[in-house]
Amino acid sequence: MAMTTDAKASGEAGHARYTYRLRVSAGASGLLEAEWARCRWVWNECVAKSKAVYLHNKVTGERLTCGPAQLDKMLTEARQMTPWLAEGSSVPQQQVIRDFAKSRAKALKDIKDRLPIHRRTGMPRWKKKRDARPSLNYTRRGFRLKDGRLHLAGGISLTVVWSRDLPADPSSVRVYKDTLGHWHASFVTLALIEPLPATGRVLGVDWGVKDTATTTSDAHDLPHAEHGRKAAQRLASYQRRMARRRPAKGQAASRGYQEAKRQTAKLHAKTARQRRDTARKWAKTVVRDHDAIAVEDFRPKFLAKTSMARKSADAAIGVTKAVLIEMGRKHGRDVRLVHPAHTTMDCASCGARTKHALPLSERTYACTACGAVSPRDKNSARVMLVRAGLSPAGVEGVRPARPLDAQAA
Repeated sequence: MAMTTDAKASGEAGHARYTYRLRVSAGASGLLEAEWARCRWVWNECVAKSKAVYLHNKVTGERLTCGPAQLDKMLTEARQMTPWLAEGSSVPQQQVIRDFAKSRAKALKDIKDRLPIHRRTGMPRWKKKRDARPSLNYTRRGFRLKDGRLHLAGGISLTVVWSRDLPADPSSVRVYKDTLGHWHASFVTLALIEPLPATGRVLGVDWGVKDTATTTSDAHDLPHAEHGRKAAQRLASYQRRMARRRPAKGQAASRGYQEAKRQTAKLHAKTARQRRDTARKWAKTVVRDHDAIAVEDFRPKFLAKTSMARKSADAAIGVTKAVLIEMGRKHGRDVRLVHPAHTTMDCASCGARTKHALPLSERTYACTACGAVSPRDKNSARVMLVRAGLSPAGVEGVRPARPLDAQAA
């Protein structure tokens, strides 16, 4: 389950996604693939329309728009003229237009805000048949649940593997196919907060590569699990097998190549599940034992271009951070994001800042102002608490824990 960021104080924790495996017959699979072919065609028509409007405005100086209203009109005309398109349901096709409009609006906003190119959301691109995986989105009028089965508009009936109950009636569902060829249904529902008992303790979290998370409590540090390193040998074997059997351009892939490709995708999926499972177990412990958590708002994307790329990717900092925020909101904890700038240069005791950035090889922080000495990552974790405005109650070696209400008083 992945909870969204819009939390409410009236007992609701915003929206949550519940994902289930689907058992799809050969007939239903064919219908889903045909529906996806129509939706992919609609997406590509939207891309073509967007490019045409851009070129027209550039040449003539006009300011024509390409929003959902114009694209909806285009879809209506296309369904009237194209029987193949009209055979499918209009619901997923309209949702494709909504997704396209959101993607295009975000890209235009990034350009208007003059964000650097490496931080911009790119303009929507063509969806190629061999690359794009099927993904169909249905609103409430496009699906229903009856007798444990999922019935989609267009007469598509699917068997859901109900591994757990839905907490409420879903407002939408996205049916998609993963890299292994398995179909899934992801329902969006309202999620209720499940409060945990108050503990009177707070925690600071600093992200890293050697240890995925270093906290102000030794008992809650998260060491690097190295799931990717453990799977690296088998992954390399499958990739070498793919390289040997790679088909020539224009030729169909052999069964051996397809099998090696499937094994590679299966191993990647297993590693991703292991990382997320480790993150969820750690986040559950952190949230259960602390009322407020100061989390470094660290974005590890830039590490992909450094010598630490492989190890940082294996640490799965982004996944762990997202899971911690999700778990905190689910259980009504106070999760505060802290800007990461200069967190390794500031002293958690007196607030003094070093004149120069510390090299990565220097793992001990020594403050020249107050003389405090502590491990570098532990000092950064304490800085998170200070910047978040949380009294370091319950932090090891600082002061004994007391209730948060007493702190506010």
